[in-house]
Amino acid sequence: MSARNPGTELDLSWISKVQVNQPAVLRRAEQIQARRTVKKEWQAAWLLKAVTFIDLTTLSGDDTYSNVKRLCYKAKYPIREDLLKALNMHDKGITTAAVCVYPARVSDAVKALKASGCDIPVASVATGFPSGQTHLKTRLEEIKLAVEDGATEIDVVINRTLVLTGQWEALYDEIRQFRKACGTAHLKTILATGELGSLTNVYKASMIAMMAGSDFIKTSTGKETVNATFPVAIVMLRAIRDFFWKTGNKIGFKPAGGIRTAKDSLAWLSLVKEELGDEWLKPELFRIGASALLLDIERQIYHHVTGRYAAYRDLPMS
Repeated sequence: MSARNPGTELDLSWISKVQVNQPAVLRRAEQIQARRTVKKEWQAAWLLKAVTFIDLTTLSGDDTYSNVKRLCYKAKYPIREDLLKALNMHDKGITTAAVCVYPARVSDAVKALKASGCDIPVASVATGFPSGQTHLKTRLEEIKLAVEDGATEIDVVINRTLVLTGQWEALYDEIRQFRKACGTAHLKTILATGELGSLTNVYKASMIAMMAGSDFIKTSTGKETVNATFPVAIVMLRAIRDFFWKTGNKIGFKPAGGIRTAKDSLAWLSLVKEELGDEWLKPELFRIGASALLLDIERQIYHHVTGRYAAYRDLPMS
């Protein structure tokens, strides 16, 4: 991870007059979606890079030690060895960026990764995920327990009510408490943008989260009706850029929810590259929250190497 974000004092004058130009944002989003993707060896290279940004995730009610262990193995070996050898990339140490699980499964993930001799970070969702509607004391305790079990990254979810009712001071104070509870673990703040009501609220919530000390801002829990979209991403990325220009602190960005295809991942990499630059295209500052994405990327790599598509049963499950 990059250096911790120390945060700043709450400055409501910074956001009080903000109004997002929605038609302009939508036009920019259409440009990204309409663009032709890279092809051939360039596509293979970008897809391998995309693998290194994935927070490989399982957030199911039926999670067990067995499927968490399998997920951790896939995180260490995300692409079949023979495919990497064909691309002369077998010795580059390609892994996913992290493994993301529920707090109760953190110790399972830590144990599995340790047994495989791997130092991939373990991230845990917390704070009443996905709704954020539990008592503050309970949410803070959940963070502390996940950190005690070995999580080095905490994906917290905000109480959307505070955004919808304009309680910016309360939101700032809440996230400050989340950051303190994280200790040395990095704080990734999920805004659940599909439930914030407007792009202007997305910008304001992004800025408050960064002021309060978030090391990453994340689009969604993956459980909302609307998850990661390009319009909200553009607004969040430009909030990150504004915060960097004003404070000098680089904040990470994590889209999550609905990113399932290799083509999708290439569009997200392109967007971050164009809005923030190459220095943000590293796991310390960019992540993709996904569960099914890796399998489609591996399938596209298989096609690049062999000239044909593999059946899903021919590839190790992600």
